[in-house]
Amino acid sequence: MIASPNGNQPHVVVIGGGPAGTTVSTLVAQQGYRVELFERETFPRFHIGESLIPQTYFVLERLKMLPKMQGSRFVKKYSVQFVNQRGKLSEPFYFVEHKPHESSQTWQVLRSEFDQMMLDNAREQGVTVHEGAHVTEVLFDGDRARGICVKLDDGTIREVLADVVVDASGQSTMIMDRFNLRVWDPDLKKAALWTYWKGAQRDTGRDEGATIVLQTEGKQGWFWYIPLHDDIISVGVVAGFDYLFKDRPTKDHEAIYFEEVARCPGLQPRIANAERAGPFRVLKEYSYKAKRAAGDGWVLVGDAFGFLDPLYSSGVLLALKSGQLAADAIVDALAAGDTSAARLGGWQPDFVRGMDRMRRLVIAYYEGFSFGLFVKNHPHLKGLLTDLLIGDLFKDEVDAVWEPMEQIWKEMTASAG
Repeated sequence: MIASPNGNQPHVVVIGGGPAGTTVSTLVAQQGYRVELFERETFPRFHIGESLIPQTYFVLERLKMLPKMQGSRFVKKYSVQFVNQRGKLSEPFYFVEHKPHESSQTWQVLRSEFDQMMLDNAREQGVTVHEGAHVTEVLFDGDRARGICVKLDDGTIREVLADVVVDASGQSTMIMDRFNLRVWDPDLKKAALWTYWKGAQRDTGRDEGATIVLQTEGKQGWFWYIPLHDDIISVGVVAGFDYLFKDRPTKDHEAIYFEEVARCPGLQPRIANAERAGPFRVLKEYSYKAKRAAGDGWVLVGDAFGFLDPLYSSGVLLALKSGQLAADAIVDALAAGDTSAARLGGWQPDFVRGMDRMRRLVIAYYEGFSFGLFVKNHPHLKGLLTDLLIGDLFKDEVDAVWEPMEQIWKEMTASAG
């Protein structure tokens, strides 16, 4: 086993090269600290989570990624649209009408390309990146992380010591399992089944890149419809895990997918003349979060801390935001010579409040809440509702929507009863 020479020992090691890992490593390296990032796979590699919401802009700005995004082939996204179970299209939520700022134009990204750009950007800003590097163990003294053991792509086993270990390894997170931190969401036992289409219907003008959320009959689930470049559209269904995979005679993913297409009148004409351009892929029961985001010498970010739901496309935002908040805490901790849990995890309460706000919006949709009725009854709150949709989750002002939302929900359920 080869240990890192003391003179070159990194201040921070990061496990995982996705958006959360590259964000935290880049922002720490920008402050002059030595950072080594270890990614198990060799990029580019497939990943889901293709739609960026406007608030990602401000983290991308700090990462110096905006010029790369503006010069990319990614489809520009200006809005989100909803289609009800009968196929009726709602009035689009155009982000710029709510917030006249450059951030209101965002992107639909092919994650293999976006994640490669983020990883290359980290390298450019001083992060030492290792691909094909399998972290086999996080090293601890008691409960304090002190480094990692990693098998490099040439077969070398290396022990890397550091002041802080960041786990950004996604849903297979190592530290969460060590301390038994994962808490599954009791109300979001969902699953997703998706594929890709070439030549599917695209809207025109500023609607061309809109994310479309299409409800299925009986409100049992919904489809995402995300236009990507090269004439590809990502189309996936999300529903309860039991409904999608357990409570039906077939286990064949293609058969299940098309059964749900048949229940979605808003989707059928959009893919009628298209050709399938990818395999069927599945994610099952994926909503969870950790009991805590940090311990002595370690931090969890991105999916290694938690994942919510693909509705409203908050995944990449939460990865970037957790990476940013963790990076700022790490920089402060290193400067103070204090890498305790309290210092490294001080960002968690505010982040979880923001995450929980998005969760409440997700739960409301699944319960059949009418956002159109809400806006009609409370037009003065449309701006705060749109704040939530664009990912402006980390301010207390948006909490003004919850009480009237609950009142309308009570009226809806009473009239239905």
